[in-house]
Amino acid sequence: MTSRYSDGSLRKLRVTAPLTDFISNDYLGLSLVPSKSDSFTHSGTGSRLISGNSASAEQAENHISKLFGAERSLIFNSGYDANLGLFSSVPQKGEVVLYDELVHASVRDGVRLSFAESFSFKHNDVTDLASKLQKYRDRTVFVAIESYYSMDGDLAPVEEILGVVADYGALLVVDEAHTCGVFGMQGLGMTYAFRDHPSLFARVITFGKAYGAHGGAVLGSEKLIEFLINFSRSFIYTTAMPPDAYKRIEYMTRLATEENKRRERLFANIVAWNQHFEGNPGPIQVVPCTDKLKLTACVEQAEQLGWALKAVFSPTVPSGKERLRICIHSDHSEKELEELALFIKECIR
Repeated sequence: MTSRYSDGSLRKLRVTAPLTDFISNDYLGLSLVPSKSDSFTHSGTGSRLISGNSASAEQAENHISKLFGAERSLIFNSGYDANLGLFSSVPQKGEVVLYDELVHASVRDGVRLSFAESFSFKHNDVTDLASKLQKYRDRTVFVAIESYYSMDGDLAPVEEILGVVADYGALLVVDEAHTCGVFGMQGLGMTYAFRDHPSLFARVITFGKAYGAHGGAVLGSEKLIEFLINFSRSFIYTTAMPPDAYKRIEYMTRLATEENKRRERLFANIVAWNQHFEGNPGPIQVVPCTDKLKLTACVEQAEQLGWALKAVFSPTVPSGKERLRICIHSDHSEKELEELALFIKECIR
């Protein structure tokens, strides 16, 4: 704690003022869209295995399974809970988890709670992954990646990785937190095209980003979901969400699938932003700056001008790789993006 005080990296809770939003994951601007389920008549009363299950929960899961082309799905209270529950329970003693070195903390935490051995491979490096798969080819191996990495904003070579995983008889788990709603046919994620591939073991999606709802889900086989219901502690030992929350998941995922114009505007805005900075094809854009004082001053000045910006410091990212993390939304105007880009250039370059 003392070191975080001294280097200015201490995390604090704060209430975000009503500013132009460049920090949230509300890529399609759906979080403020009302739905008939927003009455919240009552809360969850217990875990879903005791008193918290509802027709709304099961209807939402049936809808999600059909929408994403999965045999079955299981909704957790968050994407973090979904990854934690999946990776802590499924990999067994004697098995191996190979994970991308930049994979989300929820995957890492889940793996640490499992009885399996685990090793990282170089970020998005298919060759390094193949060498490690070769080393453990006589064991059951799970490979964990994200399809779009939330701190660097780069896409995984999903098809290449899936091919290598299949070559070695391993099983792939893909966290689609930042791609569902945005990438793929009708925004159904980068793995939707490979949904029937025998080596695609599970997909993890979240509803609190592009879908403007709450919760997360594991998509997989009937056998996998039954296993999670029985052995995933982050599902078993937590109070279920209110029935209205499941209704909103169903409503918003259906709406987002139909909202092609929002996705078109989002990608047009990404192109507009990339005219000012060398970026990537997704909504998470990164502006590197190792000067923490400049980053802090930039965020504070932006707030005075009506923009909500986020600077990211270590340990969230490695020391020396601090940056501004800009989230592009479909409802940003080209003028707003240009003005913000010019401000950032003036502020930190």
